[in-house]
Amino acid sequence: MDKIKVIIADDSDFVRDGMKIILDVDDDFEVLGVASNGKEAIELAKKEAPDIFLMDIQMPEMDGIEATKLIVEEGLGKVLILTTFDDDELVKQALKNGAKGYLIKNHTPEHLKQMIKSVYFGTGVMEERVMESLAAGNNVTSGLSEGFDASPYSLRELEIIKAVAEGLSNKEIAGKLFISEGTVKNYITGILSKEGLSHRTALAVYYLTGKK
Repeated sequence: MDKIKVIIADDSDFVRDGMKIILDVDDDFEVLGVASNGKEAIELAKKEAPDIFLMDIQMPEMDGIEATKLIVEEGLGKVLILTTFDDDELVKQALKNGAKGYLIKNHTPEHLKQMIKSVYFGTGVMEERVMESLAAGNNVTSGLSEGFDASPYSLRELEIIKAVAEGLSNKEIAGKLFISEGTVKNYITGILSKEGLSHRTALAVYYLTGKK
């Protein structure tokens, strides 16, 4: 496969250099550059065209939340948030702004690389604790209406509901989430039953409008 092009944005020299070393020794990755804040990361991306941003949340001048919003709006790449701050509100804001994943900075090099690959290939990644917390809250996924109650659902179920609302077929959802079509069908059947809905169009309407 082509090398995954990465930009690392963190205000810690130690973190930036450490992650760069980890990725530079692996032929699957190419670090295009490093930045000490979100503004620098965006300026670098406009010149280098990355696939993935490793983005710290709390940085001077422009933090990772604001940078993620601009990166997604301008189509500059996919964002994987890396932070030591285990804060649900920051997680929600990052996801609302379009981040594809959220990881606490305590991973092994191999796990970090696997998570980058997952985001590159279209799968969102999160800490298990964060997933549980977000699944218990409302408005955790972009496109989700205020009236939609997300509390009964796992993050995977929310991903599938969102994909249904986007008009994807079971086959397309399976490909996007790297699961079988049968698994997708089982998820959707369970979700429809839970909501008392008869078909996927009604589920999409509920997700997007909050009305059944």
